[in-house]
Formats: sequence, structure tokens, C-alpha cells
Amino acid sequence: MKKKLLTGLSVLLLTTAVLGCSSKEKNEPTSAGTASAGSSTESQAAGAGGKLDPVTLKIILPGDRPADMDLIIEEAEKRMADTINVKLDLVFVPWSDLASKTQVMLASGENVDLIFDAPWLHMEQMIAAGYYEPLEDLLAKYGQDAVAVRSQQMFDANKFQGQIYALPLGNSHLDGRTYLIRKDIREKLGVPPIETYEDLVAFAYKVKENEKGMIPILAPGQPGARDQTWGAFRAFMTYGPEILRSDALGQSIVLNYKNNDGKVYNLFDEMDPTVWSWIEEARKLYTDGLIHPDVLAIKDVNTVFESGNVAILVSNGFGVPSNMLASVPANVPGAEVEAVTFMSLEKGVVTTNFKQANFQAIPKVSKNKERAMMFLNWTAQKDNYDLLAYGIEGRNYEKIGDDQYKSLPDSKYGYFPFAWVWNPTLDRLNAGFDPVSIEHYKFNANADNLIASVLTGFSFNPEPVANELSLYNAIEDKYYSALFNGVSDPTETWNRLKAEGEGYLKKIQNELQKQIDEFLKK
Repeated sequence: MKKKLLTGLSVLLLTTAVLGCSSKEKNEPTSAGTASAGSSTESQAAGAGGKLDPVTLKIILPGDRPADMDLIIEEAEKRMADTINVKLDLVFVPWSDLASKTQVMLASGENVDLIFDAPWLHMEQMIAAGYYEPLEDLLAKYGQDAVAVRSQQMFDANKFQGQIYALPLGNSHLDGRTYLIRKDIREKLGVPPIETYEDLVAFAYKVKENEKGMIPILAPGQPGARDQTWGAFRAFMTYGPEILRSDALGQSIVLNYKNNDGKVYNLFDEMDPTVWSWIEEARKLYTDGLIHPDVLAIKDVNTVFESGNVAILVSNGFGVPSNMLASVPANVPGAEVEAVTFMSLEKGVVTTNFKQANFQAIPKVSKNKERAMMFLNWTAQKDNYDLLAYGIEGRNYEKIGDDQYKSLPDSKYGYFPFAWVWNPTLDRLNAGFDPVSIEHYKFNANADNLIASVLTGFSFNPEPVANELSLYNAIEDKYYSALFNGVSDPTETWNRLKAEGEGYLKKIQNELQKQIDEFLKK
């Protein structure tokens, strides 16, 4: 399909959509038609004689099944019964097993209709292996509303090998990164609001000195969360230069971009002194007893933090997740959580390629591709989105105007749109967010505030180095998290990683640079 999926959007319109203003306009797609919300699914049903035959969609999602999920699915199926007539079979895969189990599902040809994937997981590899269906034709026929709630920038920047292989999920042009802080502990110790990274570390030391039995710092230590390890997390809040993850390795910064110059930098060739300082500091924090001693063994850091025994947690997004606003004080009466980020709010400082981190793909083995797209389209209608994103109104959440929501205290359905329905037009902001977090969301919704990467629209084809990627990633699994969480000696660990992985990584770097050079020539 050569036509664009959407008409061009102005930054103003996109910003308005993301913030959910009451006077929203709906963007009309060009090649996908001009269907209003709901009309595309109704026309499909009418074209099939008034009602489609029932179909069950098997959908693979990450994490743990929310307690109230069955109630939400029951309501969704009731709403779909007279239109697209879909039943939902949701299969949840733990985050720690997500990469391996989903790869096995796809490689074995297991019948799956929709599956969560991401560039930081194995998106490019699965596309290169031919497991995913290109979506242009399906979007044009059955996905008018799914197209209309996403910007042209979002589609243009999230193609793979020049095609749309999965529906991008996101509500911003830039992912947020945050440190979650036990506010009550900070105030108890007489520490003023944290404004710098140095303040954060000083608070951690004060916790160590004064709060016996409390772990000052926790960061993910599993291989699938390399970018959230304590040292590597600092890359998201460091400028001059920015050190950005590459398209080849996803979460790792051993290959990286900087200076927006289209070059691929390899830390095996020359260690960046800033990166090394992060590694050495992580080691000091670990040996000083600040970072959780079992950091590499913990599979669910959020649960550990929610138990009330950790003072600082690394987290994605801005603001305090709604479930933590309720769960932490429920476990520790009087406890409070606040969000601290050092990401810039200065225009023209942060670089982005407008890529999204999460996607929903339709595997080629699916026998229900059209109905899977109809379902994705159905989720792009306001009431349906609210149901799947926030749960049942009055039981799980309360609407706050047109653009915000409040999770109810006894809700058993956490914030969930990022895994299957997320889009910038319909997403609501958490009314419990602090003013600074709200400011960050608004700032990053405006593309003009950010520097456009010269690699916007580039996608890496991993097929020429698929074997090297597999071998190198297995090597990194052994060392990366230990290195950036300070668990092992920096020099010894780095030397082992380099000795085992340098040859493979050089081939990956050369292939990535070759593809980038070809892209920039065009």
C-alpha cells in the first residue's frame, strides 16, 4: 500500500489528542476511508449477512493476569457480540520468560492471533524470520479507527523493513523514566525534595544509615531489563552527549548512538568515560550495601517495592503508577510514594526517533487475521478503550473529565493499555500524577520540543547477522546486569564480556552501520 495511512497531523493537533482535550478532533485517514467510530466494524458485520460467525482470538500478553481480567473480558465480549462477534482467549506470559516463550510459540507455529512484541524483545528477529503479517492491507480494510487515533509520525517511524508489521502502542513521542521514592521516609529523615541525581544518592546513604532493614535501592536485574539496570538507566537522563541505544541491540548501550551523526559507536572499541563512571559508581553503591544484594535474582521488582522494604526503585514512565499509589500504603500504613525524574524539560535538548517501545502483531499462522484487526479497531473507540485500559467504571476506576482517570482504592485491575491498546488520542492521564509528571507528559507530547533523530524511520534488518546477534545476546545475558548493577568487579566483568563477545559485536556493528549509511543516502 503506497498511500499514507493518515493525513499529516500538525503538532498542535497531536498534542491536543494526547492530552485528551474535550474539544478533540478525529483525524480522518486517507487510504483507509473516513469511517467514524464504530462504523467500520458494523459495516463488516452487515457485509456478512448481519452478524459474523463467532471467533475466538488467542492473544499473548506480558506479565501477570489481573484479578479482575475475567470481568473486563466478559463485558468486552458482550459489547462485541452484535458486531465483530469475538471471544478473547488471553494468555499471559511472565516478563522474565517473555522472550523465550514467545519465540518458541512463533517458531513452533502455535496458533496465535495477536501477540505482544517490541524492539527490545525480539521484534526485528521475528519479522526477519517471517513470523508476522504485514498490516497495510488489513488496516486499510478493517482498521480505520485504529489508524485514526495514531499520528502519521507514529506510523512513519515505526515501520520495519519499510512496512507496518505491527500496530505501535504508545501515548507519547518519548518514553518517560522515573525514580520512585518513599516520600514518607524522605520526610522522616529530614531530606528536602530531591532535585538532582546527587541528592538521590545522598538520600540512599541516609536510608542505609538510619532505616535498618530497609533496602535503599532496587533496580531490575533480569536480562530482559538491561536498560533499567542502575548504571545504564542514567543514559536516559544524561545530555551532552546523549548516549542512545542502537537499533541492533535494543536495551544494551554497548553499541550506541550519540551526537545525532548517524554513526554507530562500540564500547569495545573505546569505552566512553561517562559510561564507565556509571559502572564504577554502581559497583560502589552495591559494595556499600545500597543496591539490593539479590538484585540479579528478583524477577518482579515492583512487588518487592510494594512490600514496603525498598526506598528507591527504577521505573519506566512518568509519575507513580496508580496501583502503587494504593498498594504501598495498603502494605505499610502511612507510606507515600513520589516520582522523581531528571529528564530535561528544555526544548531542543532531547533526541527522539519517534519510535514506540511496544507493539501488537498478527502472526502469519493466525487463521483469524481479519477479525484480529477488527478487534484492534474496536479497541480504538473511546468507551471500549476505557474498558480495556482502566477496567470497569465504578469498580476499577473513575473518569475525571475527558482526559484523566482515578484508580479506585480496591481496584484489582492495574494500568494496562501499554500491552495491547495504547494510543495517544484516547489515553487518559492519571489524575494522581504530580504536577511535574503532568508537565513531562505534555512536553513530550509536542514533537517540536524534541530533536528529530537523523535515523527517524530507519529500521534494522537483523537477518544478515542473526546468528551473531543470538550468540552475542546470550553472552551479554551473563554479564550486563551484573556489570551495571554493581554486582561484580567492573574491570574483570567487562574484560570477560569483551573477550567473549567482541568478535560477534563487530560484525553486528558493521552491518548496522552499512544499513544506516544506505538509509541516509536515500
